[in-house]
Amino acid sequence: MPEIEFIVGQVRILSGLSALCLLLAGGSCVRAQSGFRLPPMPSGVGPPPRIFERYPDNPSSPPSFTIGLGPLGFSIPGKNYFLRHQSLVSLDFLDEDRILFTFRVSGLLQRDADENSGDKKQQIQALVLSLSSGKVESRATWIVPDRSRYLWMLNNRHFLLRVPDGLDEGDEQLQMKPYLRLPGRLLWIEMDPGKQVMITNALEPASLSQLPNHSGPIVTEPPAAATDQRKLGEPSVLVARTAKVASGQVMLVSRTQWTSQASDWPMNSEGYVEDSRDGANRWLLKLIGFSGGERELARVESTCSPQYGFLSETELLLSACDPQNGWILRAMLSYGVSLWESRIAMNAIFPLLVIAPNGSRVARETLLLKHPVDRYKRLIGARDFQGQVVKVFDAADGKIVLESPSTPMFDGGGNVAISPSGQRVAIVDAGAIQVFQLPVPLPAPGSR
Repeated sequence: MPEIEFIVGQVRILSGLSALCLLLAGGSCVRAQSGFRLPPMPSGVGPPPRIFERYPDNPSSPPSFTIGLGPLGFSIPGKNYFLRHQSLVSLDFLDEDRILFTFRVSGLLQRDADENSGDKKQQIQALVLSLSSGKVESRATWIVPDRSRYLWMLNNRHFLLRVPDGLDEGDEQLQMKPYLRLPGRLLWIEMDPGKQVMITNALEPASLSQLPNHSGPIVTEPPAAATDQRKLGEPSVLVARTAKVASGQVMLVSRTQWTSQASDWPMNSEGYVEDSRDGANRWLLKLIGFSGGERELARVESTCSPQYGFLSETELLLSACDPQNGWILRAMLSYGVSLWESRIAMNAIFPLLVIAPNGSRVARETLLLKHPVDRYKRLIGARDFQGQVVKVFDAADGKIVLESPSTPMFDGGGNVAISPSGQRVAIVDAGAIQVFQLPVPLPAPGSR
């Protein structure tokens, strides 16, 4: 499978290499939005079956609520933002009847003289919207440090916002308070599906990366000397802290030399997943416990490295390469029981996942090429895509309950949300937030 490389609004195909990792991210990839890497082409005896997906003209069912985006001040991002995986919007349910919608707004931002010229701060407009009335209940304007993912939902209608010096916590009235401050640059965070445990990843000066210790709280304010030492160009290390979300109590700290940014930490409240080869086309998945120890999750047959993430505390979704059936999406329980599997189209790329807070439903959004991905030899641009499509399925059996187009295309995600009950799905499409009412979902696997 060719590798996909970004170039100003286009994607370059490099033969013989694995595809680009797509996490958020977030997702939440798993954003509650998550992303899965596109696996290499399956290899085996003879070519695998080819599935080609067509772009839907309309949603498979009509929306129950529609909120126009124009009156909210939203404008479609320019074409130069496409294929950069930037976070330009964020759509989340606060509860069954209210949505938090945030989006980038144009405007000049004053920059400090010593600010890194590569930093790209964004001004974000935040709105709490009532579905029943379509009215704005609360409004705020935020400054975020760049165009990476900036918002993660917590439980009880709270959320985390990435700010230039760490994270702030917000509530349903958009009232903010400091949550996390670090002596370096926060890169990304990951949380388990239940929002109990969080891993923060930051690039910090080597001499300041020793705090906090394993039993201390997350740093609430950086040391006074941190800014001065960052200015001096001191070597940095990547610091990952595993902490309890509610209390901020740090359980584990790891430090490595900075090489490249990666944000793939599939995890539940018990630990995170690692894989290793267990034969020519077999992979061993292990859960590494936050409190120590490890246990086997599954052995997976695949001709490529499988990609995976938790949909709930006990359910894992994997993508793998089957030499006979092509790309496969497979759901299984964390103690090895297989639930269901489906084949993935050869023209669907850049997948992102959005998961219902109760784990009952999952939305998988992809960009659809006009031809199978192996037909493209050099460059892919906006003209090569049919559009972005969203498929919502039950986590218990993989049955699709909604399919819808999504315009404009947001390859960085943030344009899909699922309500706490799993019965409502919101999608940014056709100049509006379209909200769909779905049947009662099957119980989340492992909860029965």
